[in-house]
Amino acid sequence: MPETQVPEKIKERLYPVVLDLFSSQDFHQVNMREISRRTGLSSSTLYRYYRSKEAMVFAILEDKISLISDGVQEHIKGLESAREMIRKSFWITFDFYDNNPGVAVTAFITVPMRTWMQTPGYRSESTKDIITQIIEHGKARGEILPDVTASQALDLYYMFCYRQIHKWYFHGRKWKLVDAIPRFFDLFWRAVSGD
Repeated sequence: MPETQVPEKIKERLYPVVLDLFSSQDFHQVNMREISRRTGLSSSTLYRYYRSKEAMVFAILEDKISLISDGVQEHIKGLESAREMIRKSFWITFDFYDNNPGVAVTAFITVPMRTWMQTPGYRSESTKDIITQIIEHGKARGEILPDVTASQALDLYYMFCYRQIHKWYFHGRKWKLVDAIPRFFDLFWRAVSGD
């Protein structure tokens, strides 16, 4: 997280540039001088809010990725079917990355995972909470096998997300991520429901 609260006007200048740089270059090629030059923000301004480029990019990713959980929560309201809730969770996630490809590439391709994993922002508790709610709801309705844990479902969710984003990137981002959902969703559902 930033050292102090970052004003919205700075985020508006900073976020697009940082995501563009980190999604188009190797992580180690990007430096604070280039970010300063491209944003028009002084280095002292950047260091006022972030102690390093790592802290900056991880805070930006955390801020942006949190929007996925907010979207999922909003879109599963009123749904009864756990199957549809999980399908909608994938759709919201992939639609977000389709509309924010710089976030997808930076988070899944560019950043050094070992370093990011050591930050609190790497662990999305809100995603864990949502999947846990859906799994428990599905068990109560008899849609999901009783021995399936939220942790197992979360592992599958992330496994499919990572794999689809890696394939999408490797093949030159030639398709929308949401279009991949029908290719794997039935397999995911069979794993948790036994159908």
